[in-house]
Amino acid sequence: MVRFALRIPEDLHERLTAQAAADRRSINSQILHLIEAGLTAAPLETPDRPGDDPASPALLRGKPDSTPA
Repeated sequence: MVRFALRIPEDLHERLTAQAAADRRSINSQILHLIEAGLTAAPLETPDRPGDDPASPALLRGKPDSTPA
């Protein structure tokens, strides 16, 4: 198993902790469960695929490029 550090906002950590407790899982198990569920869900349409809805929320892709122009 791969081990890595992940920084998340405090409010997201609080939500994960509450949901993990409600589901009787550790935070680690909850995160794994959510990732697996997200990866097995129906694929979202993206701008490079026909039928994409531009009004739908964008996927989380990290910070926007902040390099100077």
